[in-house]
Amino acid sequence: MMPIVYTPTVGKACQEFSQVWRNPCGMYLTLETDKGEIREILDNWMIRPDIIVVTDGSRILGLGDLGTGGMGIPIGKLSLYTAGAGFHPLRTLPICIDVGTNNDKLLDDPAYMGSRTERVRGERFNAFMEEFMVAVRDKWPTVLVQFEDFSNDVCFELLERYRNNHLCFNDDIQGTGAVVLSGFINAVKLSKVPLEQHKVLFLGAGSAAVGVADQMAKVFRSGTNFSEEEIKKAFYIVDSAGLVTNNRGDWEKIQKRAPHKIAYARSDISKDSPAQTKDFYELVKVLKPTVIVGLSGFRAGAFDEKVIRLHSEHNKVPIIFALSNPTDKSECTAEEAIKYSDGRAIFASGSPFDPVTYNGKTIIPGQGNNMYIFPGLGLGAVLSKARTVTEDMILSAAQALADAVPEEYLAQGNIYPDLSEIRSISRRIAVAVCKTAFKNGNSLYTQEPDWNDIVEKYVYNPSYVQSIDDDKHIRSKL
Repeated sequence: MMPIVYTPTVGKACQEFSQVWRNPCGMYLTLETDKGEIREILDNWMIRPDIIVVTDGSRILGLGDLGTGGMGIPIGKLSLYTAGAGFHPLRTLPICIDVGTNNDKLLDDPAYMGSRTERVRGERFNAFMEEFMVAVRDKWPTVLVQFEDFSNDVCFELLERYRNNHLCFNDDIQGTGAVVLSGFINAVKLSKVPLEQHKVLFLGAGSAAVGVADQMAKVFRSGTNFSEEEIKKAFYIVDSAGLVTNNRGDWEKIQKRAPHKIAYARSDISKDSPAQTKDFYELVKVLKPTVIVGLSGFRAGAFDEKVIRLHSEHNKVPIIFALSNPTDKSECTAEEAIKYSDGRAIFASGSPFDPVTYNGKTIIPGQGNNMYIFPGLGLGAVLSKARTVTEDMILSAAQALADAVPEEYLAQGNIYPDLSEIRSISRRIAVAVCKTAFKNGNSLYTQEPDWNDIVEKYVYNPSYVQSIDDDKHIRSKL
């Protein structure tokens, strides 16, 4: 059911949200009319939520600015929190922050339900978000806030501003990073290549790519003797203009408009190096990465036959993560990765692909979907009564996911467990997160409880119990 509830179907739902809208399924907060009144508006929500997913619709999946149509994402995401972790649907709250849109098609659409103004950024946006976060904490002090699909110009700043004083996290940055990290941990095992020898080339330099690099860096810190400078040299990040370096022609522009890229900008690439290119094939040829990761959202098919075959020439076990969503944005298909690597690739995608048969062997493609992480991470953050969502909690979630893959499953080249086991996976992750929160003094509990018992008692299991009166009523209609 996940492809129907979320990607790829949710992308289409967001694009047509104003046309197919039937009834409100969450809360809309509009800058033009609601500034100064958010706290009072929250009082209209009668049931205390345990979790809020909030978006401003500015970067929906790989589809760009969809304005209030982005509300489909919090709705879909919270459905997955219910299905995957057992949050009661009545204890979830989807919220859309409406500060306008820069999508001309929406502004010209008479059916569009959002504000017909250009998207607001800067001081007015920051003040509105501050009012929102303060109001949420005042109304519901223990609620978890998950930021979702905010554009790169604000998502990092929002996370940095609130991560140390609110119970919150950004799934695009931290959740994506954790799920890819988990796959990377298992892919490294299967490659038989020492961690110190791995080099990761990212196609994409947005919030997801930087978040993944940040999470992977933790494994290098714990698993190698690398210095911070040596760890950063394990990563190459490519944006629309090419490899990000500190001597590229637009470096000043990057520093001003995309500071999130600075940490991974290369300082060891000369101006006349063949690596100073936007041609991904040439970058693979020159840099010889052990892992290629697609998170661009705009370069569908970038991992073509030439790229995959070259990558496979360089590596006995080529690792290919084509993670852009939805499916038609993916850098390659599972069939292409397996076929062009002669069946040797360790592959993961963002959206689901059908099983692939190669040389008589059926291979089930791994899906590096955030759903593996965020339900359990969110459940653990709420049930541990954590003050904040720390990096250690996220790392423990990633490790718990990696450990959830059975050895026989791993031996078949699968780096993720079966998604049909998501309930048990989420419980495992939640317990690991709870233990980490308590161990690090980040939990409001003064004595450590039985976390398995806490999780078991909280989890919501939908069931239909037919009463005798119901049965009589049904029979009378026959």
